[in-house]
Amino acid sequence: MAAGGLAGLLPAQTQLEYALLDADTAQEKENLVYQYLKKMDSRERDLTVPELGGDLQWLNTEGPISLHKDLCGKVVVLDFFTYCCINCLHLLPDLHALEHQYSDKDGLVIVGVHSAKFPNEKVLDNIKSAVLRYNIVHPVVNDADATLWHELEVSCWPTLVILGPRGNMLFSLVGEGHREKLFLFTSITLKFYKERGQIKDNNIGIKLYRDSLPPSPLLFPGKVTVDDSGERLVIADTGHHRILVTRKNGQILHTIGGPNSGRRDGGFSEAAFNSPQGIAIKNNVIYVADTENHLIRKIDLELQMVTTVAGIGVQGVDKEGGAKGEEQPISSPWDVIFGSSISGTQEDDVLWIAMAGIHQIWALMLEGGKLPKGSDLKKGVCLRFAGSGNEENRNNAYPHKAGFAQPSGLSLAPEEPWNCLFVADSESSTVRTISLKDGAVKHLVGGERDPLNLFAFGDVDGAGINAKLQHPLGVTWDKKRKLLYVADSYNHKIKVVDPKMKNCATLAGTGEAGNVVGSSFTQSAFNEPGGLCVEESGRLMYVADTNNHQIKVLDLETKILSMALPILKPEACDVPDNLPVQKDKIANLPRLPKSAPNIQLPSLTVAPGQTIQFLLKLTLPPDSKLNEEAPSAWFITAEDNTWLLQGQCLTGEIKDVSCQTVIPFQLPGSCVSAEATLAIKACLYYCSKGSSACMMAGVSFSQPLQVTGTDRGSSAQVELTHTFVTN
Repeated sequence: MAAGGLAGLLPAQTQLEYALLDADTAQEKENLVYQYLKKMDSRERDLTVPELGGDLQWLNTEGPISLHKDLCGKVVVLDFFTYCCINCLHLLPDLHALEHQYSDKDGLVIVGVHSAKFPNEKVLDNIKSAVLRYNIVHPVVNDADATLWHELEVSCWPTLVILGPRGNMLFSLVGEGHREKLFLFTSITLKFYKERGQIKDNNIGIKLYRDSLPPSPLLFPGKVTVDDSGERLVIADTGHHRILVTRKNGQILHTIGGPNSGRRDGGFSEAAFNSPQGIAIKNNVIYVADTENHLIRKIDLELQMVTTVAGIGVQGVDKEGGAKGEEQPISSPWDVIFGSSISGTQEDDVLWIAMAGIHQIWALMLEGGKLPKGSDLKKGVCLRFAGSGNEENRNNAYPHKAGFAQPSGLSLAPEEPWNCLFVADSESSTVRTISLKDGAVKHLVGGERDPLNLFAFGDVDGAGINAKLQHPLGVTWDKKRKLLYVADSYNHKIKVVDPKMKNCATLAGTGEAGNVVGSSFTQSAFNEPGGLCVEESGRLMYVADTNNHQIKVLDLETKILSMALPILKPEACDVPDNLPVQKDKIANLPRLPKSAPNIQLPSLTVAPGQTIQFLLKLTLPPDSKLNEEAPSAWFITAEDNTWLLQGQCLTGEIKDVSCQTVIPFQLPGSCVSAEATLAIKACLYYCSKGSSACMMAGVSFSQPLQVTGTDRGSSAQVELTHTFVTN
């Protein structure tokens, strides 16, 4: 056993650390580490790591791994981490670089030991999502009870422990920012034990979880926002490293960046992001928190160009700022929102930034102006506004003396009596406010009074500190109702806060991870929702349901949760926006067989601009399957009412009849007639199992529409069901 845990390494490694500070050359440092290893290897008794329990769950492997059997003969780096921790995320690029330089054939294996902070992080499926989201390609073990953590007396996240080929502890590195030492210690350890013939070159059974996942239109969307018109959504498609601009029916207008990570300005097709999160849109300009590039990017929709306006592309440690944006290092920006300075002549002349990496709120001056308790600032300056940089839950009348803990979501209530920023402070599990008059930082809900206690989390409705949240990542202000909505991410809920009464209550979600559209908000299920927004009218809320890879839509008036917003490729849409319907496009649509039934639907009352979701569910005859070689499809026509088809998606593939096909349709904002009829048609090609014969079948649904001037909300659902029978 490891007597004293990591404390047993402390005397010898401390001497080494001091000696390395005095070393001038790389060769001197390598010699010092080599001599240290000789001393550690000659100890009468190794400091060994206990075996991991055989019942623990593993990811990215073909099965459980034994430290003392499967990893015998390997230099092992144990990474004690929890996936919510920004410091742990900052360490991942170092580990990626290390495993790129040395493989298991070279004798190196990295093992992530997931030791959860929050109860939600103990669940294997949630760790799976994090492994995929952060592109972790080494083995990860779910040490849900933190057994090894306690055995070794680990005290903080992240902690690295480097083992020799006998499972003997050699080094520990606590916290982030030790890349040079990590590479130095690892390379010399491999060299030292290779010279002694103790390194084995066998492969470890790696089976990446990401290789088993089907493709998805969205991958871990982190944030979503809506423009002032309510007609365009902007989605941070974080896992695909891109920004999507869509209509509110999900049709893609612009794809910017992706699908691979990178760092590049330029046109939409050449620009590259790395796990973007926060987004803010005004007119045709979007600002993006390009989180893992440590940048703020600007997207000009008219010029179709992406530029960098803050950050230098590497993680910054400066906690003051004050340089021009493109010269100012920043650290893991997680959200952005427009605001106004107290002395500026223009609205939205400040971009507020939730700087999660250094636990602060920053400002990027889009025009010259002045911040609360600050001096006049020039356009382009990027600097700290609130937060000391210490990871705390500390409130203070002076913004620089307050403390945040990984702020991850921002919203603005500019009107009186609020005039404040709301902050989702994830690691303290609180929502805080920052006054835009004097910069005072105050508590709203969650957490507790002790500023150093970052473990006051839970799932409790109530007022002030009696309410409990679990790692909230997003907030949005409903100016119509004067309410704040919170993405209570690890409780898988959306909560609503009355800032006047400081009361916090569950609005939607069951408290369990899932993907269910229930008959009410509280019977519906989310999976770590990360961001949300409310349209200007206050009717619809859009939620980035991150681990479900979806955008969900909540109607705040009818209390109905819609199905996930379909993400429609622009090339699937036959009619350009704001152009007359092209007759040759309609002529190219499939023709149904004469035997196809025509099903008359009840009349539907709709309003201009309203979205209808047609839910198509078709059943084939027994022992039949779709012919994969033939183009089964749905399509929409409107005889004598072609004005309905302007800007619409007229057709789409049907690839699988075992699940529902969602067909979105948005009425034009200006309707030519008060009555019209849509035809939704489906043409299928299918084969009987065991037969080479292929059959064609079709069905048409006739949907009469009554168009009124009354706003009926933005989403109606119509079920289209039909069972085909064998002739």
